[in-house]
Amino acid sequence: MMIDLTAGIRYVVLGQRWLAQHPGRYGRALLPALIALVLYAAALLVLLLNAGDLAAWITPFADDWESPWRALVRGLAVALLLAAGLALAVLTFTAVTLVIGDPFYDALSAAVEESEGACPAAPERPLWRELWAALVEALYVLWRATLWTVPLFVLGFLPVLGQTVIPVIGFAVSGFFLTLELVCYALGRRGIDVRERLRMLRGRRWLAVGFGVPLVAAFMVPPLAIFLMPGAVAGATLLARDLVGDGATRQLAADPDPDPDPDADGGTGTGPDLTKRAPAQP
Repeated sequence: MMIDLTAGIRYVVLGQRWLAQHPGRYGRALLPALIALVLYAAALLVLLLNAGDLAAWITPFADDWESPWRALVRGLAVALLLAAGLALAVLTFTAVTLVIGDPFYDALSAAVEESEGACPAAPERPLWRELWAALVEALYVLWRATLWTVPLFVLGFLPVLGQTVIPVIGFAVSGFFLTLELVCYALGRRGIDVRERLRMLRGRRWLAVGFGVPLVAAFMVPPLAIFLMPGAVAGATLLARDLVGDGATRQLAADPDPDPDPDADGGTGTGPDLTKRAPAQP
């Protein structure tokens, strides 16, 4: 358990390091998250401006109440609406960003695979089919995650457990499903559908949790999500290669010092071999 958990955390670092070593890939990969952030900010602003009217619409029973009680109930309704909107934004931000950025992130994932020595040929499909497939898979993952998050939300009202154990389980579940979303590019390139990806990650659940939980914590702050998402895709690609056993990627979890020199490949432009190890000393 601890080996996989630690390996998952290390893939988070390795993904960000890969982007730092390939800055030319970074700028384009920021665009999808920026677009998603603008869309979500606009939607939340509309919700904020209309929250009072929505609160009155969903609480018609309070129309004839005395002023203090009516204001209290509708103020609570406004707070719940805003909290629900913010929670929905946090829950769906990653999925929407991945759908918007599918061509960008797929190219980034392919570049990571090429730097590791081999990139499987992706199935040839029109762009609209790629986007449609990404949307369907995102909805499937969201549905599977909801099967966990709704019961955990209800259990969160339990005294003591709801404030201690349940949040920890919730973070672990969110991290697992975030990893499932992020490995879609590398595993999809190999013809592995979303249900099979779920089965594979269940077999290495602590690897998925170790990778996903730090990102879930960071992505709760949308500006951080913008800057960390490209590295998260890169790290998930390395993790996916671990899952399918391609090359020597599995050694990354134990390699304390990947070669940081972007020209270490002899100037071929493919980037460093992150699995390179120093020769043993006699």
